[in-house]
Amino acid sequence: MLDLSLALELRSAGLAWRPTAGDRFAVTRTEMLDDVFHLADMVVEARRLEAGTIFAFNGTTEWALDSVAQDDTVWLPYERQLREALGDRFASLRRDAAGFVVTLDDGSMHRDAEPENAYGRALLATLTPPHDSAQ
Repeated sequence: MLDLSLALELRSAGLAWRPTAGDRFAVTRTEMLDDVFHLADMVVEARRLEAGTIFAFNGTTEWALDSVAQDDTVWLPYERQLREALGDRFASLRRDAAGFVVTLDDGSMHRDAEPENAYGRALLATLTPPHDSAQ
């Protein structure tokens, strides 16, 4: 899963999120940062009964928040979503001894032990203007 700190950097760099069912996100309140949520059109809860497990289709659950503003959340995109956000800039993903390497069309390489983080680092590079070494 994409590191929370990298997700926050991507959000700050301007990665747009148009929420859809199945998306993962975290609420940026300190007491909830360790929880990952999934957007869903309907909540399905597995209930274990003596007769076996049933799947209960609920509109909401008792412990749920009433609501939270999107500004108080951070998107945790999946590998596929990160690759799609790279678009034509994406050249390849390969695995090496240290983990995964995403190469962009300009030849730049972005490494991480996790593929989603390698994609995230590559995407961050496309969203962040290059540093001017003359300054």
